[in-house]
Amino acid sequence: MLSCLLIALLLLLPGSRHRTEKAPCFHQLNPIVSHDGDLKIGVFLSLFSVEVNQVIGAELFTNPPNKACKPYQWLLKNYQQALALTFAVEEINRNPNLLPNLTLGFHLYNAYHSDARTLESSLRWLSGQGQLIPNYSCWGQDKTVAVIGGGTSALSVQMGPLLELYRYPQISYGPFDFSLRDKVQFPSLYQLAPKDSSLHKGVVLLIVYFEWNWIGLIATDDMRGEEFLWEMREEMGKNRVCVSFTEKIPVSERRHTESQETFMPRILISSTMVIVIHGDTDSLMILRYSDAPIFLTQKVWIATSQWDITMRPLYRFGQNFHGALTFSYLVSEIPGFKAFLKTVTPSKYLDDILLKGFWVSAFRCPDQAENPEQDICFPNASLETLPLCSFDMNMSGLSYTIYNAIYAVAWALHEMLRKKLEKSSVGDEKYLILHSWQLHSSLKNTKFLHSAGDPSVVNENRSSKGSYTIMNYVSSELFWTIVLLIVAKSIIVDHSTMLLLLCTMISWFCLFYSVPCGVCSDSCGPGFRKTPLEGKAACCFDCTPCPEQEISSQMNAERCTKCSEVEYPNKQRDHCLSKVVTFLNMKEPLGKMLALMAVSFSLLTALVLGVFVKFRDTPIVKANNRTLSYTLLVSLIFCFLCSLLFIGQPTTATCLLQQTVFAVVFTVAVSSILAKTMIVVLAFRGVRPGSRIRTFLRPRVSNYVVLLCSGIQVIFCGTWLGTSPPFPEADTHSEYGYIIIRCNEGSVLAFYCVLGYMALLALGSFTVAFLARNLPDTFNETKLITLSMLVFCSVWTTFLLTYQSTKGKAMVTVEIFSILVSSVGLLGCIFIPKCYVILLKAERNTLEQVKNKGDSGGKILCEARPYTSSFGNNRLK
Repeated sequence: MLSCLLIALLLLLPGSRHRTEKAPCFHQLNPIVSHDGDLKIGVFLSLFSVEVNQVIGAELFTNPPNKACKPYQWLLKNYQQALALTFAVEEINRNPNLLPNLTLGFHLYNAYHSDARTLESSLRWLSGQGQLIPNYSCWGQDKTVAVIGGGTSALSVQMGPLLELYRYPQISYGPFDFSLRDKVQFPSLYQLAPKDSSLHKGVVLLIVYFEWNWIGLIATDDMRGEEFLWEMREEMGKNRVCVSFTEKIPVSERRHTESQETFMPRILISSTMVIVIHGDTDSLMILRYSDAPIFLTQKVWIATSQWDITMRPLYRFGQNFHGALTFSYLVSEIPGFKAFLKTVTPSKYLDDILLKGFWVSAFRCPDQAENPEQDICFPNASLETLPLCSFDMNMSGLSYTIYNAIYAVAWALHEMLRKKLEKSSVGDEKYLILHSWQLHSSLKNTKFLHSAGDPSVVNENRSSKGSYTIMNYVSSELFWTIVLLIVAKSIIVDHSTMLLLLCTMISWFCLFYSVPCGVCSDSCGPGFRKTPLEGKAACCFDCTPCPEQEISSQMNAERCTKCSEVEYPNKQRDHCLSKVVTFLNMKEPLGKMLALMAVSFSLLTALVLGVFVKFRDTPIVKANNRTLSYTLLVSLIFCFLCSLLFIGQPTTATCLLQQTVFAVVFTVAVSSILAKTMIVVLAFRGVRPGSRIRTFLRPRVSNYVVLLCSGIQVIFCGTWLGTSPPFPEADTHSEYGYIIIRCNEGSVLAFYCVLGYMALLALGSFTVAFLARNLPDTFNETKLITLSMLVFCSVWTTFLLTYQSTKGKAMVTVEIFSILVSSVGLLGCIFIPKCYVILLKAERNTLEQVKNKGDSGGKILCEARPYTSSFGNNRLK
């Protein structure tokens, strides 16, 4: 951060920028460079930018550009193309096997980004000697066989129709354009640049590699730019990358200044962090020479194809493009080219005025422009000492294509001459005269190997696809240096793309210490899902937590997924955990406590039974039907013990026994209480001699009541087991994070019918006992039965209400607790008071004590003797 602020302050200091000299006038005659040879090639290169002529129409041809002062600016790095041209021509002329007895020469012209100036340059080359005379040539005997030009598609289109009138082969060295393959419209146009049909895939692969998804696109406003935008949108859509904005740059030079005020601000104020630029260097001049505050351009620029970002002057906020990634054609090293560049000086090419002008501009010779006769400055300097923004010692993609183009023409001439020599007779020199239109047949099928050993073809249908290197633009305005680092090799073959990226070597914009975040919305982490925003692109979204029972384990998940039945989400909801299998276990504290209570109460009940058996001949035991008391106590023992069936892992056997055993033994207990209540009421109400009620006081009747009531419950349970019996099941929803093994009732209707029948018996016992509560209580237990039934009904009413709202182990615990409490209620209310009298108040357990009661009580008791004697030894004594 401190280094960035220091750079900004240095840039704002007076004199911190390089001195901008007044642009000199452009007085050069066309051609600007001419190289003698037996056969010549016309070459059009963009070497400097000249102010557009505002004169249009017929006046254009009456106002020669060399007669007026036209400010111009050198495109210094493009001069390598002119040197590649010279190097190739000299290399071919030294080769005795390629064009024996013939030499190649060239006429070099400057190409302009202007329809009028391009047409003007083409006519000047066709006419010669600086004249503009259509259909007339002043070149005399010069034999021009081909034209190399068209660094951009626009220039190729502008030059093509005029050159086609004279059937001149035009070889375009600019980026490959599929629209120029139309041989009906461009029959004499050939493209040597490799196809970049996979370039958009490489760019999107780089974007996906850094996980960017909010991308701005800038392309030239022509067919090639439109085709690239269409391919990028399609490829980005496949990889879920969104286009934030699209800008088209006019390719006409005269519109550069018109769009600069509105074009750059729209890009700079955009929230988009990553911007892809597609186009050639000349058409993107607006980006190269636009001034913008440094703090507004914290962007990641991805330049493609032929745009040379280093041509931007460093003193014009070169830091704005620091960290840019550039796709460059992967070209082979031409043997001897670097050595040739090191030897290039104005003294070596004294007649080359273009080299002299380049030297003055590149080395910033003082006052050289005002005094052309002055000796050239730095005559012994080398091109390799120039900064990267002025000259590059590594061969560029355009220079490599120009080199191939010269060789393509040479090999086509070689093949044409060979065929002519085979057909001509000795001394027939007229037959060996070459015409430019004759070159087409040889040029279409030219295939050769140049000095680098790479195969080259002119046939566009066989043109190979391009391979690229990814360069990292690193600028330091503090030391006025620019470096291009190779950080990746993207090898594109057919439809497959392989990217090898050394991301640790990339130098990003100085405010970024790591890979910049080029997204519309921050990524949704695990546990969240993307929620689209209405009216926004798919890459703009909110992050919503996953619902319950759902997770998302990946970044930017489109939807959450449910865990399986045996799993549950963790708190972060980013992965599923296995549920713990659980049940009311005998080993856990709750299970141990309930089991201990059941066994303890069953032993207590057995103890009470033992007391009653031991004191079976006492009046208090005889008066209450000893058989029913024994039956009730035994059933209570089983009631306590049946709760053990609910503890432990449920199995098919335990599930079948749990509810049925519980229902039968409780029905026996409640039936015994009902029988006891009926007998007590009948004993105290039916006292008249000869009453028919006496027949119901026999022991067999009470036994029949118990058997009848219990038999009905057995029928209910048998029907339940025969139709829809209980079974063990895994409950995965009742308790979070657990799988509860419990018994499913099978038929809920049968379960509630069983409980309802027990409730009916209990309600009947409670009603009868309540109505007989005021009977004499020496041997009368109706009050105790009333209290016990009140406890019983209260417990099971509460159970039914609680059972509906509990799940899992709690449901089983509630039922066990209800069984124990209701059983304890019966035991405590009916038998504990009697045990108290039997064991601690033996004096009250005698017939005399009964007789000493009050008159009313004693009278009723005496009247009841014949009926109560049947419970003992036929009479009370």
